[in-house]
Amino acid sequence: MPRNIALLSVLASLLTLGLKFGAFWVTGSVGLLSDAVETLVNLTASIVAVIALTVAFKPANRKFNYGHDKAEYFAGGLEGGLILVAAAGIIYSAVGRLMQPQALENLLLGIGISVVAALINLVVARIMLRAARHFDSITLEGDAKHLMADVWTTTGVILGLGIIMFYPQLVILDSIIAVIIALNITRSGICLIKRSMHGLMDVSLPREEVDLVEKHIRRHAGERAAYHGLRSRKSGSRRFIDFHLLLPGDRTIREGHDICCRIEEGIEKELPKSQVTIHVEPEEDRASWDGDQVGGRKSSPESRQCASGQESRPRNHGGDG
Repeated sequence: MPRNIALLSVLASLLTLGLKFGAFWVTGSVGLLSDAVETLVNLTASIVAVIALTVAFKPANRKFNYGHDKAEYFAGGLEGGLILVAAAGIIYSAVGRLMQPQALENLLLGIGISVVAALINLVVARIMLRAARHFDSITLEGDAKHLMADVWTTTGVILGLGIIMFYPQLVILDSIIAVIIALNITRSGICLIKRSMHGLMDVSLPREEVDLVEKHIRRHAGERAAYHGLRSRKSGSRRFIDFHLLLPGDRTIREGHDICCRIEEGIEKELPKSQVTIHVEPEEDRASWDGDQVGGRKSSPESRQCASGQESRPRNHGGDG
């Protein structure tokens, strides 16, 4: 379960938090301090992820008919915001130390502790990334990216401390590396916030996924099948797809139902956790050609013309007179 994977992240964050603050305490490195602060943010984000996944996987009920999947987007946005807070804190500490450089101590011990912490985060992050792809979870993905950002942060700090250990006069490098790392994780935070906003605003599925939906419409309803109002969105790991399908009016209900079932099965096979809703309309009825009013993606004019013998026309609410 995704929640159990998120709990693994909490344990990793607690362990590495202790290691990194210990490394800072023995060396006095602002780079290691910034690394520890980022891990503190990771711990908070991991706890939020556990809560969000607990809520997101609750079944739909009378109050939440479409389930609780969007809780993941709130968690993703919060994690992105926490990354930005961590980056700001790192830059603040680094600039202060840049103005007043201080000699560092016990660098070899500090580097050793940091290597252990980085390896722990690397292993857990890889486990979480695989789980995020398996469960299609933005929360697990965000948490995993937190940990990977932490790994890169620690790696950068270790490299900097290694140079300073041999060239103590370059102690200013400690602060410079901390700033560079902060700018890098800022980009990660902004990407997470953007993805969360897209999910909350019901942005349509990626173009390649919508193309796949259209492929199955043509495959099972005919190469020149007419359709409109093709709309899509994603909520957590679930996809919602709906559209209007125009069929000859003399088709039986059973025939229309069978076509829709084949379309739905084809889509759901390639896009797991998809919920497809199809509204069937008779192509001979002018009222069916209301794609311009319904909105969403629609078939090409050639398909519509072939199906009806006329171009798509908006519904005439005022009659023919």
